[in-house]
Amino acid sequence: MAQVDNRQPLTIFHTNDFHNRLSATGAETIFRRMRETPEPKLLLDAGDAGGSSNLTFRNEGEPILEEMSRLGYDAMTVGNRDFHVSRMGFRAKLFRAKFPILCANVRSTNPAAASTIEDDERPLAGALTQGEAELRSYVCPTVGDWTVLIVGLTVPMVTPRMWERKLSAYVFDPAISTAARLIPLLRGRLKPNLIIALTHIGLRSDREVAAAVPEIDLIVGGHSHELLVEGERVGETLIVQAGSHGRHIGVVTADLSDDSSLRPRLTARVETL
Repeated sequence: MAQVDNRQPLTIFHTNDFHNRLSATGAETIFRRMRETPEPKLLLDAGDAGGSSNLTFRNEGEPILEEMSRLGYDAMTVGNRDFHVSRMGFRAKLFRAKFPILCANVRSTNPAAASTIEDDERPLAGALTQGEAELRSYVCPTVGDWTVLIVGLTVPMVTPRMWERKLSAYVFDPAISTAARLIPLLRGRLKPNLIIALTHIGLRSDREVAAAVPEIDLIVGGHSHELLVEGERVGETLIVQAGSHGRHIGVVTADLSDDSSLRPRLTARVETL
């Protein structure tokens, strides 16, 4: 006989690839939707929020991150536009965020400063200072009766085999192998009700991650600017993406009310901002 779970459905709002083009009307729509939606709920972004290029940064930071903080974002993954090869530049691109920034597959080229799976709660050394946004591999918030594991993955910008590594304070490991190593470990340790990969690697790579790590329930993606109106399924994993440039917001509903022994039932849609 199925065990009925009485917890309330979880609503997950998601955006990606703003490129600093979130309009005042779009921001107000997000604020209103968050205010009107009952708990439990999450607001996530899959990267490339700011307007700087891959090689440039603003010393004063990205103003959109302050607006996203005001709107109540719970986490964002690092996009390629949010990354910089220097510690100063990386910090400048992210320090205005008052919410966690996630990237499990980046590490320092300084071995003494490199984060590891065993030390994955610690912000990446040298990237951001204490009291500002924290750069983490994952977060695992409790939202209502839900325990949600959210792991960040980013398209590799500088790899250990590239000559540019000599000029970079950071290198990236492959997103797929990072997810395959880290997510089962965290699943066993944290016992989440829902596992989310918050990625900026593009739809093709999202499909590969979903196939390689079937434990993932939901991939909230970015980078390829896809508008997946009802999402796309690879096995039991739902992949979603909400276009680009602040035109849409995605909405995923997670429900465990039918049978708590099974995976959450996920449905997706997009709304115009």
